[in-house]
Amino acid sequence: MTRKIPLIARDLKKLYTGFLILCVVLFAVCTVLTDFSPMTLFANSDAFWEFITEDFLPPALPKASRIPGVFESVLVTLALAMSATTVAAILAFVVSLFGSEKVSPFPRFAKIVRGFATFLRNIPALVWAFILFSSLGIGTGVGFVALCITSFAFMVRAFVETMEDVSQDCVESLQAVGASFPQRVAQAILPSCLSGFLSWFLYCVEVNIRASTIVGMVGGGGVGLTLFSYIKSFQYDIALSIILLIAVMVIAVDRVTSKLRKEILK
Repeated sequence: MTRKIPLIARDLKKLYTGFLILCVVLFAVCTVLTDFSPMTLFANSDAFWEFITEDFLPPALPKASRIPGVFESVLVTLALAMSATTVAAILAFVVSLFGSEKVSPFPRFAKIVRGFATFLRNIPALVWAFILFSSLGIGTGVGFVALCITSFAFMVRAFVETMEDVSQDCVESLQAVGASFPQRVAQAILPSCLSGFLSWFLYCVEVNIRASTIVGMVGGGGVGLTLFSYIKSFQYDIALSIILLIAVMVIAVDRVTSKLRKEILK
């Protein structure tokens, strides 16, 4: 009788089996707590597909007089994402210099800076948008601030991690010869970290293109607000056309920024 050779180790197999059982149990518990029933979802799938095929399909164009406004809202969304990311990147760079224990002239305060950035980052842009809209009203300016806050917090953490990975030999050498803090930043940090900073900046642009659409739907302006207006008026076929336009915009920006990041990181 030939002995079978196991494809994976017995201990590893037990680990995978236990993890699978844990996932199934967690799914069952979450289903009970949220009153979610997969069978109900499947039972109502006919209504869902009927809604998609009859109300959404085929896509339709808005009135000819409104088409320029739709493209203008796309440009507003792009401008909102780019401007918020650019301002946030400048502020994040300055703050991140004090968030890195290896670079900051006040190392004891570095953890406070990182903790503050972590706190801001853990609040989604949509929540910031609701907070700001409730207090300041709707508009692209408030949407800009909401995106700027989350982008600032994200890039502070990203820039700090980039600076932490840089060798300290150059920084320590400049410090030994009496170089000031701005001189150490200009001669050591920027040349070593600039490509990393730009890569994170481009990634944040990608994220903010999507986020600006969501923020726009709750009052931040741009193509998100245009989409939401058609959904509220039950013109789902026109809304589908705008959704496809948003998809094309996001894919185009992703392709451009991905290519730029590859060129930067070469």
